[in-house]
Amino acid sequence: MNRVVSTYSSKVITALFVGLILWGAAPKASAIPAFARKYKTACATCHNNWPELNDFGRAFKMNGFKFPKDDDQFVKDPPLMLGAEAQKEQFPYSIYPGELPILPIAFRYSGYANVNAKQPAEVAAANGFVPRSTLFTPNTMTILAAGSLGPSLAFWIDDDLSTGGSGAAGGLGDGYIKANNAFSFLHVPQNDMNVRYGQFELDLPFTQARTINLTDYAIFDETATAATGTTANPMALPDGHTGIEFGGYPNGGNTWWSVAVTDGATPRNSKDVYVHLSQRFNLEREASARKEVQVSGPTGVRDHTSLRVDGFAYYGVNDLNRDGAIAQGLGVVHEPFYRAGGAFDYKFRNRFELWGLYEHGRDVNKALNDDQSAFVPATAVTFSGGFLEAEYWAYPWLIATMRYDGVNSPNDAQLGVSRHDTRNSFVPAIDILVRPNVKIEAEYTYSFEQPVPGTDKFYRASQLITGIDYVF
Repeated sequence: MNRVVSTYSSKVITALFVGLILWGAAPKASAIPAFARKYKTACATCHNNWPELNDFGRAFKMNGFKFPKDDDQFVKDPPLMLGAEAQKEQFPYSIYPGELPILPIAFRYSGYANVNAKQPAEVAAANGFVPRSTLFTPNTMTILAAGSLGPSLAFWIDDDLSTGGSGAAGGLGDGYIKANNAFSFLHVPQNDMNVRYGQFELDLPFTQARTINLTDYAIFDETATAATGTTANPMALPDGHTGIEFGGYPNGGNTWWSVAVTDGATPRNSKDVYVHLSQRFNLEREASARKEVQVSGPTGVRDHTSLRVDGFAYYGVNDLNRDGAIAQGLGVVHEPFYRAGGAFDYKFRNRFELWGLYEHGRDVNKALNDDQSAFVPATAVTFSGGFLEAEYWAYPWLIATMRYDGVNSPNDAQLGVSRHDTRNSFVPAIDILVRPNVKIEAEYTYSFEQPVPGTDKFYRASQLITGIDYVF
């Protein structure tokens, strides 16, 4: 097995790391992203380790980007009113009044240095040369706009103006409008039935679009490709899906449900369906504390101690051989597929959190028969796996995480992605909040073994990433 860094490099990294910790111990200042400006409050109001939401941030998001109680009293930068209050009484004979938030825009920028495992010459020849280290690599420059458009409408837009330092690589992330209390005329309680429309990350148990991790969850990036057969399904759950979603947060926000109908990853007439159901159990001892959004204690406001369990499923049909892309003269191949799994999230106040997820995927697979006159059933493409991650707050500004990723995919092994059917990686990391809106991050990935092309050797593409992430 190759060593990831030399002894000299290790000493340099250690020195840098100690320096970062000392820098992170400096006093904090107020953050200034869009919502912080609107309410004149710190980022820590909604985040324990941004972009991860705390209990209050979760309630704020569920309520259409508004404070869950007495929002009008807390707004310090009032919106522009589009119409008079009296127009409500004249509806439908007048346009229903609304509002525009004042410049609800924020920006996010990140860039990182890295140290890579030594690359075998055969890998460099096949995939291109990768330097052992870089001092700084631009990651993304993102513009974010979000807010409420009145008492029952909210919106979110985030766009990567550049990725990897290249403006040409930018693209739309989420861009949707959401109607909270969409069925209030039927006396449905507040936030029990909402509608979201546009492009969005699915209502996953754990977001990847706004994760605290520098690298993706392996199971979320897994797509289905057959080593033998026609299956080539590019769909990944965290992708930006286009469609409509119905969802709600009954039982005081402790129950969480959504049903989305999406266009899917490939052009076709049929639509895909995603379902998510979540239940949180509040483990606070005092009944009165369980009714509050956050709990007050000797050290101030903190999250509830709680346990959340989730179930989710995605079903779709992948269309192949359109316009004879695989075999001329044969029709379109329809290959149904599904993704399903469960998850949990345990929180102990603002000191410790443990969460995990398991997912199983299966795609129907077909292949050409011997005389290539028809498509016939072939061995299905399956995979399974998940992750387990722990987060610990040594101080409010110093947070450590440890993550395990595992994916079992026989097709990946046959295609040369990994040495074995199951690939594992271990990812320790540390986050330092230099300011509430400025974060220094370091993450090391101890990777699984990969085949070296054209040889019987294997290597680990392990990597250390460290850099800075800030919003303004």
